[in-house]
Amino acid sequence: MSRSGTVGSPPGTEREAAPEPAPRLGARRRRRLLGLAVLFGVLVVSCLLSVAIGAKSIPLGDVWTSLVAPAGSENSLIVWDLRLPRTVVGVLVGAALGLAGALMQGHTRNPIADPGILGITQGAALAVVLAVYSFGISSLYGYIWFGFAGALLGALAVFAIGSMGGAGATPVTLALAGMAISALLQAPTSALVLSDQESLDTYRFWKVGSIAVTDPGVIWQVLPFVVAGLVLGLANASGLNALALGEDVARGLGHRVQWTRRLGVLAIAVLVGASAAVCGPISFVGLVVPHIARYFTGADHRWLLPFSALLGSSLVLLADVVGRMVARPAEVQVGVMLAMVGAPFFIALVRRRKLVRL
Repeated sequence: MSRSGTVGSPPGTEREAAPEPAPRLGARRRRRLLGLAVLFGVLVVSCLLSVAIGAKSIPLGDVWTSLVAPAGSENSLIVWDLRLPRTVVGVLVGAALGLAGALMQGHTRNPIADPGILGITQGAALAVVLAVYSFGISSLYGYIWFGFAGALLGALAVFAIGSMGGAGATPVTLALAGMAISALLQAPTSALVLSDQESLDTYRFWKVGSIAVTDPGVIWQVLPFVVAGLVLGLANASGLNALALGEDVARGLGHRVQWTRRLGVLAIAVLVGASAAVCGPISFVGLVVPHIARYFTGADHRWLLPFSALLGSSLVLLADVVGRMVARPAEVQVGVMLAMVGAPFFIALVRRRKLVRL
């Protein structure tokens, strides 16, 4: 309930909030900038841990030596061929999912919305299974493009259906269309994996969610899409702030509501499609990271979006590191670790009402 009205005012009447004093705005800005710097430091530490910890632990000094002066030693090969590509993928995927989650919750005005609600994950899953079943493609380097194309087609179908009618795309129609398309795409995916063993094996590995990528070529494939999605998402910040005031107010401020929604859906599709094609569906990141970021930034998407991207990268890397430690010399995939740790953590978060208000 709004607190801007005076005590005892008739229902529906509000007093215009007084502008916030300039010193308070400056202090808030400094705190947010400090928060970004701290998050960047956490991300750097997470990257170092990701490179240093695994089946064989490598001292940080040897990690630094391997990075700046590789000499062909065993440690250098592990760092450059195995762990560095995995770390880069973790940074990209975490940033993509964190930002996509904040965009999704902002556009649907739903605090428990997840990027997968737009049918993107199921579209990517169906395309990957079709690539294996129809063309015999079983390598990540081969089916990544199928997964990305399927994710984009799924998002386009959801937006097209959600835009039908005079009101165009709204938070409710997008969410309902996303659930319908996801259920529709799940049916042929299940039918194919149950009828073909090779498709089932590939889908089972992809479905778990893993950043264990060792081919640098895959990184270069997905990097342009992640960068483009991040740019589009950050450009959507001012439009989301206006939409938070209501569509009529946003139009009154000169924002094109449908264009803002199209830009947001495109950014979500590119970000989630690229990450799902490479790593499979990694849950929890896009769901919870925006809540954590919102606790520090408030509802201003100009700060919420970059905070969510940095938090997402750190969370994915740290979960992957824990997964390598709990089952040495084997490992638990990052998707499993995030689900195990994330479910109780998210329950604790949603019980605090302040964190789930949009």
